[in-house]
Amino acid sequence: MIRLFKHYVPHAVLLLGLLDFVLLLCAAEGGWILRARQIGMDIDHVMTRMGPLLSFAVAIQTGMIAVGVYGTEALQSIRFAFARLLVAVSLGVIFLSVLYFLLPGMTLWRSNSLYAMGLAMGLLLAVRLVLGSMLGGEAFKRRLVVLGAGNRADRIRELEKKKGAGYLVVGYIAMNDGPQVVQEAINRSAIYNLSDFVVRLNASEVVLALEERRNAIPMADLLRIKTTGVHVNDLSTFLERETGRVDLASVNPSWLIFSDGFSAGRRISSFAKRLFDILASALLLALTGPVILIAAILVKLDSKGPAFYRQQRVGLFGQEFWIVKLRTMRTDAEVDGQAVWAEKDDPRITRLGYWLRKLRIDELPQTWTVLKGEMSFVGPRPERRQFVEDLEQHLRYYAERHMVKPGITGWAQINYPYGASIEDARHKLEYDLYYAKNYTPFLDLLILIQTLRVVLWPDGAR
Repeated sequence: MIRLFKHYVPHAVLLLGLLDFVLLLCAAEGGWILRARQIGMDIDHVMTRMGPLLSFAVAIQTGMIAVGVYGTEALQSIRFAFARLLVAVSLGVIFLSVLYFLLPGMTLWRSNSLYAMGLAMGLLLAVRLVLGSMLGGEAFKRRLVVLGAGNRADRIRELEKKKGAGYLVVGYIAMNDGPQVVQEAINRSAIYNLSDFVVRLNASEVVLALEERRNAIPMADLLRIKTTGVHVNDLSTFLERETGRVDLASVNPSWLIFSDGFSAGRRISSFAKRLFDILASALLLALTGPVILIAAILVKLDSKGPAFYRQQRVGLFGQEFWIVKLRTMRTDAEVDGQAVWAEKDDPRITRLGYWLRKLRIDELPQTWTVLKGEMSFVGPRPERRQFVEDLEQHLRYYAERHMVKPGITGWAQINYPYGASIEDARHKLEYDLYYAKNYTPFLDLLILIQTLRVVLWPDGAR
């Protein structure tokens, strides 16, 4: 994987993304030339229309990122990729149609766009047919040697079996640090020179997955391996990179303290984030005001009770604030004000509330909270004080998620289905800690774009 702005991107995905961008530029240029020849128009130098070509490529590729074209399923299945590409191209064209009215000179003509769309679909599918097996094959997978053969090493083996794994374990080495779970592991005593053994396996990385680290870390071996140019990582860092979350089962306080992340040098990023929140929330409130008003009227007509629902949530540094949403549940949803986890197909949700939640319309009033500065567009979802106090008793590091401002959408929301249990909260906390640890404007942009996928396929909405 390559690290872009503190976020890990698989080499195969980055290569495919760059190739797609070039192909989209070619499709836009091809569509322009085809239409120009049809009407007998002179063809000028390509640089004279670079703006429209770039706007087409950026719009389509943004749509591709948003709907999950670069996800594991799309890389593994051509049928899945075709369906997502069709949606992505359609979304891109809708965006370009809006842009045409704002900046006509920055978009292709409608006739050009039609040809460009067809060429784009053909080229993007062709490259996936040609490179499909290669993208998921060993050519793009890192070769790993795992030091350890216990339960921690077995976690790496189980993760390798999942679709889209970006690595291939070429050897497990039992370090006599506990019970051996990985039976095929070679005992360290059978290897004369460990660094030479790693080099002969053509490994690019060694992962330390010892059960007992006290007096068991082979420092001399690791130093020699490092000097041969092979990367050395501990299990927590490896899992963070491969899963996009902070693994609570393996992490310890010293790793959180000394590992890269939670940088204090965020003043410029924080200023940019706040500026974006102000501008975007003001614009969104202006555009969606009529939608909120109509939805509020429908809520009043659909069931008894107020149109809006106010509730205290825990935000930045553990401070409470009032969150405002369109009401989607009955007024007697909670007895005596006791917080209750939402359930799948929750019977307390009203008929209209079901659709408001599916379409995320009930979240729109929260943009006012963003404008006030109590929330951000991107961040961990704020929870109620009763839930927070309970979860802090069960989950380590839960309080650390409040070191960043809460958000309407977040890294956990786009990566994990809606959950309503302690175990679900633990998984979501792992994603929230990853976000808090690795926050950059780039990650915020990625989350905002991919939120569209959750809206279009709301399998986790509750």
